[in-house]
Order: sequence, then structure tokens, then C-alpha cells
Amino acid sequence: MRIGVAGFNAAGKSRAVEFLEGRSFYPVSLSDVIREDLARDGLEPTREHMIERGRRLRERFGPAILAERVQVRLPLDRNHVIDSIRNPAEVEALRALGEFVLLWIEASPEVRFERSRGRNRVGDPQTFEEFCEMEGRELASGDPAGQQLLAVRDLADEVIPNDGDLGMLHARLEQVLKSKLFFRNRPTWDEYFMSIARVVASRSNCIKRKVGALIVSDRRITATGYNGTPRGVLNCNEGGCPRCGDVAESGTRLDECLCSHAEENAITQSAYHGVSVRGSTIYTTFSPCLMCTKMIINAGIVEVVYDSPFPLADVALGLFREAGIKLRALEKPASGSGDQ
Repeated sequence: MRIGVAGFNAAGKSRAVEFLEGRSFYPVSLSDVIREDLARDGLEPTREHMIERGRRLRERFGPAILAERVQVRLPLDRNHVIDSIRNPAEVEALRALGEFVLLWIEASPEVRFERSRGRNRVGDPQTFEEFCEMEGRELASGDPAGQQLLAVRDLADEVIPNDGDLGMLHARLEQVLKSKLFFRNRPTWDEYFMSIARVVASRSNCIKRKVGALIVSDRRITATGYNGTPRGVLNCNEGGCPRCGDVAESGTRLDECLCSHAEENAITQSAYHGVSVRGSTIYTTFSPCLMCTKMIINAGIVEVVYDSPFPLADVALGLFREAGIKLRALEKPASGSGDQ
């Protein structure tokens, strides 16, 4: 789960981030991208430098660039809290991946000015008039690369008042967490196993197509396989397969291909280690070819789940039907919780 924290200057965003960090959310800031860019040029991260460099980055690479750069760094196995969101395109980029809630921390200008003075940061305004004038430049801009805090506020999922003490802020954040924290859906078993098959495919050394497969019995993985040249033979991507190395047209020179298929390797790995696959389900990133179809049937596998159709599989599909093997394409789940 990812929670975004946004708000006007000195509204209490850092305190909200600290609270969420104490609840196992890993903190990430879009401003870190700007700081890194300033550091490369030997510039100090003053408020004015940060605002101007953020505008320049959005202007050059697009208004969502800060969010896009941050997202590639976020591991998928943990919760994150993301702050310094100042442009609506950043919100949309964060929301596009799902499981994102934007919190807007709200406080009056007078309260925020006093907090700003208490922080005593370099570049912070010293009078209330200066504070309001500087903030006005951040609220809305005709430049899509500029800061547009009012537009960000309009996209917030929750507005958290923070004119009181820290205890009141914590109580409000805790209430939001209780209502939002468990809205995520777990993947279905099919999605779970197919996602693992895709990771298995990444180990393939074939230069034409990467395919992964795994055999599952009673929701337990018993074998995996990916396509590539046989054990002890030069890898395909190192010149081990003449057909792949010559970039042969699909469906031609199959008698020259030295690569074993993913389903074939999963089945032979089971045999190599003495593991029965009878009654199992095989998950594969592509529907099986005719050769692998015959192996699947003779191995006693009773179900095949595939992600994408193999372009030369019409005969194989008919053979599965004749043999009574259950064959189905991976289905995307409807909204709601997955299998337990």
C-alpha cells in the first residue's frame, strides 16, 4: 500500500510521515529526486532552488517525472508513505499503479506561519506577508511544470485537519489508517502462480522468446522450468542454438532448434528429482506447443493454465480437448478479494 502526503507549507506533513513510518510505512520523498539533481550541479537545496529545479525537471521530462523516478525504486513487498507531492500529474502517476491513497494535511495560514518560524529553516519567510506571498506562487500555475497545490488538494482522498496538537493529528491519521489499510486485494491463486512463472521465464537464455512454467500440486510448487539449451550445453544467448542465432522465421527450421521448452524442462526436472506430477496443474506463460502437449498428457498432468496463446498451437489445443485435459487462459480477477 502507498499513502501520499501533501499539503501547504508547514501544515504538518513531516509529522504525518513520521507517524506512518512508525506504523511500518517506508518513507519516500519526491523532493529527493530534486535534491539529487541539485547535488550533481553543486547547488544547495534551498527552498527557492528546490522549487525552480522541480519546475525545470517537469518541464524537460514531463509533469509526472518526480513520481515516475521514485516509483521504480519502491519494492513491492512493503508499504510506503510518499511526500512532497506538488503537481496533479504526480498524483495520477502514483494512482495509476493502484493501491494509493492521497492524504491532504490542512492547517490555517496563521498556524502554519508560526510553525514555519519555529523550524527556522534557511530561506523561510520571516514575516506573515512574505509567507503568504511565497505560498501564493505555489498554489496554482498556468505552467503545467510548476507547482499546483490547489489542484493536488482537489485530488485528495482524505483531508486531515491539523490546527491542533500532535495527539489530535495522530488520532485522525489512525482513524484513516483503520478505514483504508485493509482495502488491498490479494492475488488469486492463478495470478500468484503465473506471476512466479513470469519470474521463472526471466532466467531463460533463449534469444527468441522467454517462457516460464511451473507445476503445482495442492497449491504447492513441485517444479519449475524455463526454455533454453539442455544442461551442460552452450547457452542459446551465447551461440548454442543455430536456429535462434540465425533469427529464423517463426515456424521454420524447428529441426535445428536445440532449446528445450519451459514445460518440457519443468516435467524433466520433476523426473530428474523423482517427483511425481500426476494429477498436477501446470502454469505456463505461453500455451504449450504440440510436443509439450504430448508430454503434459503422458505425464498425467490434468490442468493447464496459460497466460498468452502460442501462435502455432491449434493442433495442441485439439489434442488437449480429446485427452480430457482442462485448459484455460489466465483470467483477470473482478474487483473484490481473491481466493483465500
